[in-house]
Amino acid sequence: MDDSMRTRQSRQARLLFFSAVVMIVLLASLAIMMGPANISPRQTISIIHEGIWGKRAASENTYSQAQFYIVWNLRLPRILSALVAGAVLAASGVVFQSVFRNPMADPYVLGISSGASFGVALALLAGMMPTWAGSWGLPASAWMGAMTTAFLIFSISGRSGWSRTTLLLTGVALNYLLSALMTLLMFLNHEQLDQVLFWTLGSFGSSDWTKLGVMLISALLTTIPLLLTHRELDLLLLDETSAISSGLSIRFWRFTLLVIATAAVASIVAFCGVIGFIGLMAPHLVRMIVGPKHRRLLPCSMIVGALLMLLADTLSRTVMGTTELPVGVVTSIAGAPLFIILLKNSLRRKRQ
Repeated sequence: MDDSMRTRQSRQARLLFFSAVVMIVLLASLAIMMGPANISPRQTISIIHEGIWGKRAASENTYSQAQFYIVWNLRLPRILSALVAGAVLAASGVVFQSVFRNPMADPYVLGISSGASFGVALALLAGMMPTWAGSWGLPASAWMGAMTTAFLIFSISGRSGWSRTTLLLTGVALNYLLSALMTLLMFLNHEQLDQVLFWTLGSFGSSDWTKLGVMLISALLTTIPLLLTHRELDLLLLDETSAISSGLSIRFWRFTLLVIATAAVASIVAFCGVIGFIGLMAPHLVRMIVGPKHRRLLPCSMIVGALLMLLADTLSRTVMGTTELPVGVVTSIAGAPLFIILLKNSLRRKRQ
């Protein structure tokens, strides 16, 4: 790639990043005022002022305690949780696509999200949750379920030379298996049906400041190391001979990156349930603009993933009035056609 191409892509990456940030600010400003409760922009600003500084401005008596609760304890944590979840799932999608050298790899498509969800559901139904320590119980259960699924995919795909067909078929098969097991758990435990069903659909409706704090800590612990490994991610896209000649330990970095990305997905699924296709849509859209270099691709995908998730969540809670759609339904409606297009293009290239 010549210098002019690199310069152009770097400029496009900066423009994309800052444009997405501006759009997030604008959309978040609208989202925090949208909902059944009619709260004006002035009231919203005053409520945020009180929430941050701990006291109401002397001249402000324009809102009730109910309105304060809606904005500060319901809407704002939900918006921030959607942003964190979108960024983490997009970063994980970039890593999975690099590790498996497959642009269609995604935590949802490969069954990683379903594995995390099954781990949480199994722990809940087995009565294990009370024994876990504090807020880290759910991520721990999700992490174990996700890691088990990831190691199965990693093992089977590795033995077949990381074949795209084997990878996708393994992910689809595990998704079917985990879906069947989740259905069996719900059938055998009617009294906890609502709890288990939550993990299969995805929602930010239960977000609060405590859960947001745990999600944010998990996000920082996983995404920062990923951002620092952009060179290794670039080398993993090369053939094995070229990667090894560049000094890369392929097995070590595949394993390490897979563990980190899986842990990141698990921390999101633990609090938000299964939300599909963000890890597929964001990297694919960004890659068309900024190119394949992960130094640009990874941070831009994270900010675009955050924007897409916030848009999906805003639509899920407003498009049907007082009835809220699961956010996973919205992302799947948008992401499934893109997956079909990518699969069709991949098959066309293979025939050529």
